[in-house]
Amino acid sequence: MPQVLTIALTGGIGTGKTSVASIFKSLGVPIIDSDIISKEIMLPGKPCFKDIVNEFGEEILTNKETIDRNKLRNIIFNNDKARIKLENITHPVIFKNIDIQASLINYPYCLVIVPLLIETKSVKYFDKVLLVDVLEKIQFERVTKRDCISPALLGKIIKTQATRSERLKYADDIIENNNEIVNLNEYINILHKKYLTLSKEKST
Repeated sequence: MPQVLTIALTGGIGTGKTSVASIFKSLGVPIIDSDIISKEIMLPGKPCFKDIVNEFGEEILTNKETIDRNKLRNIIFNNDKARIKLENITHPVIFKNIDIQASLINYPYCLVIVPLLIETKSVKYFDKVLLVDVLEKIQFERVTKRDCISPALLGKIIKTQATRSERLKYADDIIENNNEIVNLNEYINILHKKYLTLSKEKST
């Protein structure tokens, strides 16, 4: 990773990573979102489009000749081999893009949203890990409401991700987001100051 201090923001599905990132963004912190990168590299003409279609067939395409992400999601979370094949296609490109974007940042530090940080064994590429942690029960409630996804498929998705205890082992900082946190802004401000200080230490 580049010289800018990189903070990996991670957590399971439905933990509130986007909400946390938006508060950091309001403070002026550059945000790199691996999910956005993932969507972009799957678009027609982009690096991974042909490889994915060749691997999974044209039946995953919409009538507009774009990849139907819901179809693809159903395939990979019902077949571990298919999921690993997709990850082998996309992950190298995603992390290359993260590296390029981070190298262009003119700010003391940046926040990189990486949901699968532990699963991809990518902790070593970042200076610090910020974990957004919630109870599994709350994950189910949030995601089934937000995404209209079946509990069965959501359960399969969660099983492919690192456990809470695994994530906690790697976390340098933890935001517990089980309820609406009144002082979330205040706590993120404290972290913001901490990361600004750490960035000065890294640059000296």
